[in-house]
Amino acid sequence: MVGRTQMPSFAGATGWLNSPPLDGPDLRDRVVLVDFWTLTCINWLRTEPYIRAWSRAYRDDGLTVIGVHTPEFSFEHDLELVRQATKEREIDYPVAADNDYGVWNAFTNRYWPALYFVDRRGVIRDRHFGEGRYEESERVIQQLLGIERDPVRVEGTGVEAEADWNNLRTPETYLGYGRSAQFASAGGLAYGVRRSYELPDRLPMNHWAFAGQWTAGQEYAVLDEAGGSIAIRFHARDAHLVLSRGGDAPIPFRVTLDDEPPGPSHGVDVDPAGNGLLADARMYQLIRQPGPIRERTLRITFEAPTAEAYAFTFG
Repeated sequence: MVGRTQMPSFAGATGWLNSPPLDGPDLRDRVVLVDFWTLTCINWLRTEPYIRAWSRAYRDDGLTVIGVHTPEFSFEHDLELVRQATKEREIDYPVAADNDYGVWNAFTNRYWPALYFVDRRGVIRDRHFGEGRYEESERVIQQLLGIERDPVRVEGTGVEAEADWNNLRTPETYLGYGRSAQFASAGGLAYGVRRSYELPDRLPMNHWAFAGQWTAGQEYAVLDEAGGSIAIRFHARDAHLVLSRGGDAPIPFRVTLDDEPPGPSHGVDVDPAGNGLLADARMYQLIRQPGPIRERTLRITFEAPTAEAYAFTFG
């Protein structure tokens, strides 16, 4: 274990779910695990089965888990979306909404997900950023509680399943001009203005492109006319896209893999024919390949305008 920093206050939270507001006196004599997350983060989604399992396995031994939801994208400030994600993920421990980054800054945190392990005196004894290190993290919890037992069994399913790390060769790819890279449509990405794009004849590995009328903002790109597409050349088992619908009506979309319906490679938000529906602002799993993994081209086409596309993630 490392560190001897006192746990900062949660006073900067803008709201609470599953609990009244908590702070130092409420947590006296409890071991605390603080988990920073945001609802569209695939890295957090893959850690959540462990956090959930630890909360349930050790709460009677003196562990309190506190999730801190600090939004990455603007729509993640919506408390109802956070409430919905909490319900879908079966999170029953306290969650602090951190829309103003008050708790994030108090912890000087910089990552999603981030875990802080706090002893019964309120001292941060360990921290971990990102995925993995699950057995060691559980041992830290046991040491702080003063117990020793076999680790809990955890196996994530659906979007929470562990990544296929051996085949994950495509990085997170942002579509807003503030963090975009590897854009392949001719003429480059136009910043903040409506423009017509075409897909190139061939997409290089880890490159992406638009087809149709799009406006690229700093955070996301919005489709201006029905029938527009995004294509990306990737190498991974899973492909996801963070989306918001922009307007009031849900937006049907269709996904192809190398210009064919995905069939058995469809993700949980797409049927075998490639059909999906953009209804909520969240991360959509478009592809999960069951067989040998190789370089592929994913294309998603929207049947109506106002679709907002934020980032591709892979697993």
